[in-house]
Amino acid sequence: MRSRLSPPELTRGDALFLDFDGTLVQFADRPDRIRVDPALPRLLARLQRALEGAVAVVTGRRLESIDRYLAPLKPYGAGLHGAELRDAQGHEDRSRDIGAALRRAAAELRRRYEHDPEVWLEDKGGALALHYRAAPQRAPECLRIARALAGEHGLSMLVGKQVAELRPPGVDKGAAIQALMTRPPFQRRRPVFAGDDATDEDGFAAVEAMGGVSVKVGDGPTGARYRLADEAETRRWLEGSLAALEVRLPPAEFRA
Repeated sequence: MRSRLSPPELTRGDALFLDFDGTLVQFADRPDRIRVDPALPRLLARLQRALEGAVAVVTGRRLESIDRYLAPLKPYGAGLHGAELRDAQGHEDRSRDIGAALRRAAAELRRRYEHDPEVWLEDKGGALALHYRAAPQRAPECLRIARALAGEHGLSMLVGKQVAELRPPGVDKGAAIQALMTRPPFQRRRPVFAGDDATDEDGFAAVEAMGGVSVKVGDGPTGARYRLADEAETRRWLEGSLAALEVRLPPAEFRA
């Protein structure tokens, strides 16, 4: 699918799921160098109030990393593609279930790349991300090594935007969204998911299967039904939706 349709505005009965990097914030040469607009946490907090709490960040990062960037907001969501879940009932962390395999793979990747100025290993604790954004010509090498380690240690490998990620099997954003949709405050709502990367395609498939709305941010083939050009257009869509939602709320409910 190569949709160019703009997504509809959010409604009061929606549950909103948002990827982070490439959807809400621009990529940087390293994940720890992104810049977050100070207005973003306020926007998400107002959307959370307008949707009665049903807003979540679904990301490959750890949730504690998202908390630092969006403070004082501490959003519901899924970290490490779903190995971590946080909803109204608390925080679950399944990322340690396969720790030994990840540690062995991490040791091999450090041996190869620890002093490499072009390739950077991000150890997330429950997943490993091998970034080659600074040297895209080395993609075949990085993918070959990551794929071999995944096979050797019983891990799953997913290819994103200039990154290969190793993670526990059976963990993906689609399963994470499905799990959150069974819990408050997301239950009995229409799921809406926006993301930009190959790692988000499982999420698109999941929300479409539940009768929801899938939104691809950026270029490239996708299974999503709708599309936004970039992070700035994502913000405009969210801001427009918020304005429409707040018009329908009593003033005390949406006071910023």
